[in-house]
Order: sequence, then structure tokens, then C-alpha cells
Amino acid sequence: MNDLLTLPWESTDETSPIAARMAAWAAREVIEQRYEPGRLLTEADLAEAQRASRTPAREAMLQLERWRLVHLVPKKGALVTTVTRHERRDLLAVRAMFEIDAVRALNGDSEFAPLAADLRTLLDQQRAALEAADSLDFASADYAFHARIIRSGGNSVVDEMLTTMGPRLARLTYQAVIDSPNPLDTLFDEHAELTDLAERGDASGFGKAVRQHITASHFPQNQ
Repeated sequence: MNDLLTLPWESTDETSPIAARMAAWAAREVIEQRYEPGRLLTEADLAEAQRASRTPAREAMLQLERWRLVHLVPKKGALVTTVTRHERRDLLAVRAMFEIDAVRALNGDSEFAPLAADLRTLLDQQRAALEAADSLDFASADYAFHARIIRSGGNSVVDEMLTTMGPRLARLTYQAVIDSPNPLDTLFDEHAELTDLAERGDASGFGKAVRQHITASHFPQNQ
């Protein structure tokens, strides 16, 4: 799956720069709400938690702001951002647009087939997360699933935007999962439907299902 994108904590290891590892670790803490919205983080907090100096902590904080997970406050630190209803709506609208445009650009079964095969593999990863009741792993697999759809369009500018949006998208999915009763089964079933449509090469049906999926999973009360 050459077109698979992963989230920061999945793509960093001991060989990665310390600032990248700190940012990835802190992003996961924010998404899992161990750093709650509105909390003030300092470079010293990150440095102490990761047993590092404040120089890479400063770089990590800048990366967290680029991901829109924190908002820097001069001479104080950074506030963990709150996902507003307006931001959620706009972010998901952009994701839906990217996905639908990408699928419309696919030309026939020869281009749908690789996408469908990768989606089927990613669906298996989601099933494993579902069985383990691991909300973050499911959110990570959800991001990879939708990112794979978007990248099928071959737009390099969109690729750059998608990489930056990754942690925010994972945060939305994680929030949807913990806010709703028994959401993982529903999300999985909807992803299975999207995979079936991709295997059939049904671009029109796929676009309609993407919109319904976003509405049902992130706006369950038609917000």
C-alpha cells in the first residue's frame, strides 16, 4: 500500500528527531484527552515528560500549533484547542470534497481495483481495533482509510494538506467514537459499504455514501 498515510505517533521511532517524537507523543496525549481542551501546556511540561531539553520542546510546540492542536500564547505556553462545531463542520466538509473529487477522477476498474484492495486491507485493521475496543487505533485506521481514498486522486497539493490535517481528523473520529453509544460497529459497517462500492467501481454511489457516512458519524443529530 504505497499510498498509505500514517499519523505522527505511528511514523516516528527512536531514530526520529527528538522534536518530532515529542510532537507525536503530545499529539496523542491531546487526542486521547489526557491533555484536555483549555489546558495550558509549557515547554517545560513537554521537556519533563519526555526527559529532554526545552529546545526540542519548543520545536514540538510549534508543530502542535501547525496541527492546530494547540494555540501558542506568548510568554506563557500553549493552550490545548477546543474542537468547535464550526471547525468540525468545515474540516469534514473539506475531507468529503477531497474524497468525492478523488473518486470522480478514477477512470474505470483498472484504477478502482488498487484502491478497493487497499481499503479491504485497512478494513481488516479496523476490525482488529474494533475487536480490541481500541478507540485510538480505530481512529488511526479511519484516517488511513479516508486518506487512501483521497490520495487515489493523485493531487500532490491535497497530499500536503492531508498530512497536516491528519491529527485533527483523527481527533474528530476519536471524539465521535467516545461521544456516541456503540459507534465503532456503525463506523465499521459504513466503511465496509464504502469498500464494497469501491470494489464495484460505483463512483456515484461512493460519493453519496461518503456524505451519508460523515453526517451519520459526526453529526448524528443532524447538527
